Amino acid sequence: MRPRVAGELHPDQVGLDRHGLRARPGPRTGPRPRPAAETRGRDRERDPRTRPANETHSRGAAMRTGIIGTGRIGSTLARILVAAGHQVVLANARGPQTLGPLVAELGRAASAAHPAEAADRAELLVLMVPFERVRGLLPPYAVQDKVLVDATNAFGGPGTPADLGGRGSSDLVAEWYPDAQVVKSLNTMHFETLAVAGTAPGERLAHFTAGDDMKAKEIVAGIITDLGFAPVDTGPLHSGGILQQPGGPLFNRPLTEAQALAWISH
Repeated sequence: MRPRVAGELHPDQVGLDRHGLRARPGPRTGPRPRPAAETRGRDRERDPRTRPANETHSRGAAMRTGIIGTGRIGSTLARILVAAGHQVVLANARGPQTLGPLVAELGRAASAAHPAEAADRAELLVLMVPFERVRGLLPPYAVQDKVLVDATNAFGGPGTPADLGGRGSSDLVAEWYPDAQVVKSLNTMHFETLAVAGTAPGERLAHFTAGDDMKAKEIVAGIITDLGFAPVDTGPLHSGGILQQPGGPLFNRPLTEAQALAWISH
C-alpha cells in the first residue's frame, strides 16, 4: 500500500457505504431502472456523466462476451451485461448442462458452452475462474488475436496475496496466452457492489484497465461504460496490473471516478 498523499480523496471522506455507494438521506428506493435497450445509446450520448472525456462512442455495445467462470462474480457480470443489451456466452468447469437455470434466467441473449467453445464464439473473453486454474484452461489458439480480460485474483491462502516473485498475475496470463491481447480489469470490485453500483444514482464508480494494447483497453473501457461505470486506465499490464491485484492499492477499494483519477494523477 502506498503512503497517503496530502489532499487525496478516500471513500470515508465522501460518504461512501460498504458497497462504495454514496450515502443518501432517507430510505433507499432501490436501483434506478435502466433505460430501454433501444434508447440507451441516445441517453448516453446526451448524458456526459456516462461517458469518459476521451470516449467518442461506446465500443462494447455490439460485442458478444464470453465469461468463463460462473460463480457469484461471473454470474453477476453476466446479468448486468445482458441488462445493458449485450450477448453473453457462459462456461464453467462443470459443463454447459449445469448452466441451464442461469441461461433461462438471462433469456435469449445468453447461451452456454464449454470453455474452448465459448472462446471461439465470443469476440471478447473474460476469465473469472480461480487464478490457479487459468494455465491450461484454454488452448492458446482459442484466444488468438482476441481481447482476453483477466479478472482473476491470485491468492496464496485465504485473504493472502500470492507470492509471484514480483511478477504481476496478469503478466503470467499473458505468458500463457501470448497471442491474446490481455487486459487486467473487472477484478477489484465485490460482486454485491458490481450488481448494483452501475445503476445507482450519484457519481460513477471506477473500473480499472491495464494493458499494453491501447485498442484492447478501449474496447474494455467501452463495455465498462455500457455497464454504468467509469473506465480508468492504470497503465501497462505489468505496472498497472500490480496496482489492481490482491495486495495492490486499488484492490477491493471502491473509488468514484474523481477519486480514481486523482489517485492516478499522483
